[in-house]
Amino acid sequence: MRSRRFLKIEQLGLPWRGQGLMAGVDEAGRGPLAGPVVAAAVMLDELRPVRGLADSKTLTPRRREHLYDEIRAKALCCHVAEASVAEIDQLNILQATLLAMRRAVEGLRLRPHVVLVDGNRTPVLQVPVLAVVKGDAKVQAIAAASILAKVHRDRLCLDLHDRFPQYGFAAHKGYPTTEHLQALRQHGACPEHRSSFGPVRAVRKTA
Repeated sequence: MRSRRFLKIEQLGLPWRGQGLMAGVDEAGRGPLAGPVVAAAVMLDELRPVRGLADSKTLTPRRREHLYDEIRAKALCCHVAEASVAEIDQLNILQATLLAMRRAVEGLRLRPHVVLVDGNRTPVLQVPVLAVVKGDAKVQAIAAASILAKVHRDRLCLDLHDRFPQYGFAAHKGYPTTEHLQALRQHGACPEHRSSFGPVRAVRKTA
């Protein structure tokens, strides 16, 4: 009898007709002006289901933290990876995001037979990879990856807040809110700001 860990990908309406271990991949942090972009890869164990998985943006911070611990405890394997601010500025945010995704998949202790990635762009991998638009709402493993990536990055932003409290990273997580843009104009950019992003570039030009 085939293990319940093996997923029939065709049930998702995707052009994959094989069977095997599947990893879901998602990212967090493409839009912020500071900090790394984070990606996570998760291979869930259907024998140890995680209840309540959903797109991380629809969950409360407390619920995300709870699910983060449960995913890490119950998943077959998972891995969180980053692309640094320097890599974002060198490569551009899209390529840095794909790099973080590739690192996340390559960091898994098990080799997946197929990788499903949220969105419409995929990293270059040594296994079949498929893009799933709004995948964090359709595929449990992608939803789990979105939670790991979001919680990991939010924790990084708390560390940034401790190092650079004048910017308020704990509140806005690096996104270009009114408060963040005002702090940028007042204090200039810190080393963790992305120089390739317009608001940061504008501040550094006038410094």
